[in-house]
Amino acid sequence: MEAFDAESLALEFRTRIDALPSPKVPRVRPIRREFSRRVSSALPEQVLQFAERLIDLDLRIWAYEIVHYHRLTLRILDAATIESLGRDIDDWASVDVFGGYLAGPAWVNRQIGDHDVHRWARSPDRWWRRTALVATVGLNVKTRGGYGDAPRTLAVCDMLADDRDDMVVKALSWALRTLAPHDPEAVQHFLTTNHHRLAARVIRETRNKLTTGIKNPRKTSG
Repeated sequence: MEAFDAESLALEFRTRIDALPSPKVPRVRPIRREFSRRVSSALPEQVLQFAERLIDLDLRIWAYEIVHYHRLTLRILDAATIESLGRDIDDWASVDVFGGYLAGPAWVNRQIGDHDVHRWARSPDRWWRRTALVATVGLNVKTRGGYGDAPRTLAVCDMLADDRDDMVVKALSWALRTLAPHDPEAVQHFLTTNHHRLAARVIRETRNKLTTGIKNPRKTSG
């Protein structure tokens, strides 16, 4: 591999995207895959430098994917590194990639602790509270390394059951629905016990998942 220059790589990535007719995900993802191949032999600290420069260039989602698909880098993430990569995060799309691709897998592998995720859940910042919930999705999705973890998932859900921020409410529903196939009894018990605390959306969507297997089943006529 040529001498690693994180700044030049990031600027090249930015230039390549700017040359596209539109920066939609299907158009950008082949570029991200190309750059993942180009940094495949890089050291984790170099990949993290590259990711930081991408974040500086407003390419946050792609920075998170670069880290996720570099296995050595993903395996060395700790709470401090994850929080650095999540600095100033402020939109749902970035949060969902960040929580699903970085925070969740790191939690599954015990690279971060429950106390770290609980600290995010207590944050005054809506995006970190959403991150805490999105991280639970990783506990319950096989492709993210999860295996089904009701205790850790429901502990975070309980911390945010009273939250009425729309971004948090939607993530809470998502967290419960992702756990439902693994432990429907635990999810039903959580709904019953916390009915008075939960937003109507959370109750409706989670019950739909438990009874029909989908979030919003279409109404049938006749």
